[in-house]
Amino acid sequence: MPDHCLLEMKGIEIQFPGVKALDKVDFTLNRGEVHALLGENGAGKSTLIKCLTGVHHMDAGTILYDGKEIKPTSPQDAFNMGISTVYQEINLCPNLTVAENIFVGRQPMKRGAIDWKEINRRAAELMSRFHMDIDVTRPLSYYSTAIQQMVSIARAVDIDAKILILDEPTSSLDDNEVKLLFDVMNELKAEGMGIIFITHFLDQVFAVSDRLTVLRNGQLVGSFGINEITKLELVTKMIGKDMDTIFNLKRAEIAPDAPEMLKTDDLGTPGHIENVNITMKKGELLGFAGLLGSGRTETAEVIFGAVPATEGKLTVNGKEVAIKKPLDAINAKMAFCPEDRKRDGIIGDLSIRENIALAVQARRGFLHPISLQEQNELADKYIKMLSIATPDAEKKIGELSGGNQQKVILARWMATEPDLLILDEPTRGIDVGAKAEIQRLMLEMCNDGVSVIFISSELDEIIRCSNKIIVMRDGNKVAEVDGEGCTQQTILNIIAEGTQEGGKTA
Repeated sequence: MPDHCLLEMKGIEIQFPGVKALDKVDFTLNRGEVHALLGENGAGKSTLIKCLTGVHHMDAGTILYDGKEIKPTSPQDAFNMGISTVYQEINLCPNLTVAENIFVGRQPMKRGAIDWKEINRRAAELMSRFHMDIDVTRPLSYYSTAIQQMVSIARAVDIDAKILILDEPTSSLDDNEVKLLFDVMNELKAEGMGIIFITHFLDQVFAVSDRLTVLRNGQLVGSFGINEITKLELVTKMIGKDMDTIFNLKRAEIAPDAPEMLKTDDLGTPGHIENVNITMKKGELLGFAGLLGSGRTETAEVIFGAVPATEGKLTVNGKEVAIKKPLDAINAKMAFCPEDRKRDGIIGDLSIRENIALAVQARRGFLHPISLQEQNELADKYIKMLSIATPDAEKKIGELSGGNQQKVILARWMATEPDLLILDEPTRGIDVGAKAEIQRLMLEMCNDGVSVIFISSELDEIIRCSNKIIVMRDGNKVAEVDGEGCTQQTILNIIAEGTQEGGKTA
């Protein structure tokens, strides 16, 4: 093992019932390196990391860490060795202070008692090292996701971790927060730490990584220096198909005489959105663009009744309706796939079958339960239609990859046969191939007459799919543009200025 090599995983094999999750996979990490680990959902990335951190035990292979063979038996065991992981879903204690989270389980002691003064002093020093001048005595829940991730990293640094694993760390961060994270990563790299970076944002891979490794279907495709491969070549290796084949999409065509599906007149809820006016036709795909907190999600929540409207009118299929709660929206043939699938979408301990049947059951009422036979028919139909990767419908949804979880949530709402489907960040945190599948499904539904509201932070996919694009800023609709011929720069200019070209507000 060369001196610069910090970690070497050789011939790793893991077999789950009915599937070989990893098949003779090799992976190396050098000191002072950011190494991106890439692949579609289900490619084996998480399984490889869980093998390294003691969650899964390998059936074959060896792990050499700093030249010595290791066999971690648990995440705590790996943590004690100096292998620390920061997950997309923060796994700290929100009710504890920042300082307590950094030092939990290893608090400095003085005269047989916890030395709180020392804990707070050291925590403040650590956070200032990461350019975070914050009050470390406040509960962690007081701070943003970006700061919570920095707390996780600070904890890893304080235990002198040699390997830091960042699992989708940027999925909920804005551009400034991503830049701050990259600055910290580069500082840690300069100090000799090895960083494994898992992400679906390919621009970020090329911005911060030194090397990358691609997995596909549990097998190693290859490892490359960041200057040895183009983005197009990388995508092709990840999905095993040419980019043009994947994203050969065409906008839905709306009939000139298509009836109006949804109309909002000065719709608003103080603190969320104000005076939002939208008109969309049957079979139309309406994209929502804007920065985080601009009012995209808030508008969707008000339309669906998750946050009741207090001002304005809502018309669905030509009839004015009062949507006070989500069940009212479901009965009006609306459906809503939320942004946070972990918190608001999936019920992890239930099976795929049970998760798919939930919305249909809610519409019918729980006095009229869906039979097991009908549940099985629904599940089998949508597992096949959406190509959900699972051995059967009884597998717990929490055991699926992110992309497959997203497909199950989509199946849940498709099973209600909605007239209006609202999709809030349906492609966030999933791989390129799964993104294209979901985009294609949206367009197929539009061609079948379903109207779709599509919210995304990725402007290229909003432009690629939308018939019209609503641009939101500060809780207000500031522009409406045609998807055909629209460019990212047009939308960025509107977001920055709050007006359309020529200074005209929407």
